[in-house]
Amino acid sequence: MATPLLYKLVDQPLWEEARKVEFWAGSADDLRDGFIHLSTREQLVGTLREHLAGKSSVLVLGVDLLGPDLHWEASRNGLLFPHWYAPLPRASIQLIKPIPLHDGIHQVPDLPDSPGPA
Repeated sequence: MATPLLYKLVDQPLWEEARKVEFWAGSADDLRDGFIHLSTREQLVGTLREHLAGKSSVLVLGVDLLGPDLHWEASRNGLLFPHWYAPLPRASIQLIKPIPLHDGIHQVPDLPDSPGPA
């Protein structure tokens, strides 16, 4: 059985720089908001459509994160989204997969389930 993971969507060029550090502070949006935006597997399609529509170099990072820095907070449509209030440890990243764009629509690969709010 696969480990439940949360997911971070990132542009590949940004990840090429971020992967060089042990702890990543996140994207410009993450830095602006004071936390790293994450999604559950079920939230990925909506997040892609809302924030990354048409981008062809998107990667999904599967992260194994638990602890006091993880908060589930209301966001889009009142849904609870996972937010990580600390730099993202590179060691927490369990998978990295491209999200291909086909006819303008992101094709989310098969991914392990996500945990829900505690």
